[in-house]
Amino acid sequence: MKTENLIQTKTFAFAIRIVNASKFLKNEKREFNLSTQMLRSGTSIGANVEEGIGAQSKADFISKFSIAYKEARETSYWLRLLYATEYLSKEMSDSLINDAEELCRIIGKIQISSKSTPKTQQP
Repeated sequence: MKTENLIQTKTFAFAIRIVNASKFLKNEKREFNLSTQMLRSGTSIGANVEEGIGAQSKADFISKFSIAYKEARETSYWLRLLYATEYLSKEMSDSLINDAEELCRIIGKIQISSKSTPKTQQP
């Protein structure tokens, strides 16, 4: 069986952190609406990366990674909002936002490299 690559590992670890943050928000802060949005977008990142890795075409791959990028951006938004409304501490929100931004950078680079056409050598 093939081992996971960096983006799979990081998105899975991030999803675990998001699930745990969601549990905290629901159990400790009694917040159900924003945390559900954060949970959906935060776990969707890795799901779309997995779908992209199993894509049937280059266009499908690019599409799934584009969705993963958008979901990471959305997650960052919910995290900022949860901090601004005092549901998350600065430490927790900063840590999760930094991870979401790192995922955006990695996914963005993957998108750029997958869109570029490899140069062929002229005979």
